[in-house]
Amino acid sequence: MIIKKLSVYNFKNHSEKVFEFSPQINCFVGNNGVGKTNILDALHYLSVGKSFLGNTDLNNIMKDEDFFTIDAEIQNDESEDIIKIFQPRESKKIIKKNDKSYDRMADHIGYLPSVMISPYDSNLISDSGESRRKFLDAMISQTDSEYLFDLIQYQKAVQQRNALLKYFAKNRTFDKDALEIYDDPITRFGTKIFEKRKEFVEKLNPIIQNFYQIISGGKEMVSVIYESHLLENSFENLLQESIERDRMLTYTSKGIHKDDLLFEMDHILIKKIGSQGQQKSFLISLKLAQMNLVKKLAGKTPILLLDDIFDKLDDQRVSQLIELVNKENFGQIFITDTHKERTESVVKKINEESIIFEI
Repeated sequence: MIIKKLSVYNFKNHSEKVFEFSPQINCFVGNNGVGKTNILDALHYLSVGKSFLGNTDLNNIMKDEDFFTIDAEIQNDESEDIIKIFQPRESKKIIKKNDKSYDRMADHIGYLPSVMISPYDSNLISDSGESRRKFLDAMISQTDSEYLFDLIQYQKAVQQRNALLKYFAKNRTFDKDALEIYDDPITRFGTKIFEKRKEFVEKLNPIIQNFYQIISGGKEMVSVIYESHLLENSFENLLQESIERDRMLTYTSKGIHKDDLLFEMDHILIKKIGSQGQQKSFLISLKLAQMNLVKKLAGKTPILLLDDIFDKLDDQRVSQLIELVNKENFGQIFITDTHKERTESVVKKINEESIIFEI
C-alpha cells in the first residue's frame, strides 16, 4: 500500500497542505510547534479513523473553522483508491472510499495498516492496563476484520449490564434473571476476543525477542505476558461467581475488559528494573514486531510513522533502527525531525528514494 498524495484542510494548525509522496521515504523537517506531528496524525487517521494522540475528532478541527477534511490517493496492488475523511463540527464523522461511505468503522480498519513509533510509546510501560489493551486491540483489528466488531458488541453488552447493576443499586432492588440476559453476548464475544488476544501475543513474543537482541545486543530476555481472568476460568463461571461482588460494586468486575499485557525483562516487570535505554530498546522491538506480524497476517505492508524518534534515541539505537527498517523492507516510511542535516544523513544510510518536506 502506497500513499501517493495527501491533502489536509482545517486540520489542527494546517489550513491547507498538499503533499505528493515518495513510495519509499518521506521526511517532514522543521522547528518544534510547526505541525510536523500533525501531518503524521493525519496519516494515522487514514489508517484507523482517529488520532493517535487521543484527541477527540472535534478538537482536531482548526480554531474558528466548521470542519476538517483529510483526502488521500492510495495505490494498492490492484488499483488506486481515494479515501476521504470529513469531520463537521455539528455532525458525525464520515469516511468514504471512492465516494462510498462506510457503514461501519470496522469495515475500514485494516485497509491501510500502519505502525507508529513515537515519544508517547513510553506510556505503554508506565500507564495502566487500559492503554496496553487498546494497543493490543489496535494491532489485532488491523489483521482481523471481525475482531473490532466483536469488541464493540462485547463493550456494548458490558455497558448495558453495568447500567442495570447501577439501576438495581439506585432502586434497592435486584433481579438475577434480568442480569443474566447479558451473560450470553458477554460470554460469546468475550471468549472469541480472549482466544484471539492469546494467539496474537503467542505469535508476537518470539519476534519481539529477536528484534530486542539485534537492537540492544544485550543478554537479557524480554517477553510480553498476556494476563486475563479467562486463563484460569470460563467466562460463564466468572460471571456467576462474581454476581454478589458486581452487585456491590455496581459494575462488571471480571472479564476481558480487565486484561493486561505485562512487559517483562528476565521475568521481572521492565518498568521496575529496565534502564531508560533498555526500555527504549524494548518499545522499538515491540513496534517492529507489531509491523512484522501485521504484515504477515494481513498480507499488506504497513506504513511506518516515525515521530521525533531521532531526538529521543542515541546514535547507536538510531543506526540499529534504520538498519532494521531497511533490512525488513517495511515499505513506505514517514519521518519527522527538527534537523534537516541529520534527516538527510539518515536517509542516505537507507539508500532509498526519498523526499524531504520543510514545514
